Amino acid sequence: MSLLEVDSIDAYYGQSHILRDLSMEIADGEVCALLGRNGAGKTTTLRSIAGAAPPDVRDGEIRFEGKTIAGRPTEDVSMSGIGLVPEERRIFPNLTVEENLHLAEVSRNRSNLVGRALGQVNEARPLQEMYDAFPRLDERQNQMAGTLSGGEQQMLAIARALRQNPKLLMLDEPYEGLAPKIIEDVEDAIRRISEEGTTVLLVEQNAAAAIKIAERCYIVDQGSIVYEGHSEDLREDEETRQRYLGV
Repeated sequence: MSLLEVDSIDAYYGQSHILRDLSMEIADGEVCALLGRNGAGKTTTLRSIAGAAPPDVRDGEIRFEGKTIAGRPTEDVSMSGIGLVPEERRIFPNLTVEENLHLAEVSRNRSNLVGRALGQVNEARPLQEMYDAFPRLDERQNQMAGTLSGGEQQMLAIARALRQNPKLLMLDEPYEGLAPKIIEDVEDAIRRISEEGTTVLLVEQNAAAAIKIAERCYIVDQGSIVYEGHSEDLREDEETRQRYLGV
């Protein structure tokens, strides 16, 4: 069953045509990777799904749980059950780990004030669940977020998004700038998220790392999907990897 359907969208930054007739589907409960070189259109795809502006989606449809979300405000898309962890993470460095996580609850509760009127309520996940999922954050509850390591900051960004209890969690370059050992820690966190039932869409330039945890992969090149298949098939398809992912 498809949780998310992106159907032939065209997206623009001003007059620049970035995404061209792009289509993809994410099944409920899977981990799916969207791969591609820098500038291929990966982040634009996530922003289009999340309702962030820019880009401007002018054609096609985006459906979540069968309902059209293209053109809806970002807050409405979030309230429907889609969470985005952007590449820059956007944690609050001068707040503690726990204060960052509390802000996610405040944001969710504020959204629910509107959601109750629309029959759309999505309660925040308990704080202790985040600490159980990310023991390193539990050890650093009272530490300023700006003093965390890069990997710990990424975990905090993911945990903050998870507190809002999304059905689909989109991660934009979660391995960017991380050491190999820390990447393994973030991979373990993503696996735990998936095992608990959250669907994950992972955008990565690090194809080798993404393929390790994703069940299926898409490759975007020059704003269009040029490959769709299972991770094992892509791992064995050196020609495709070199053509679209090689440096």
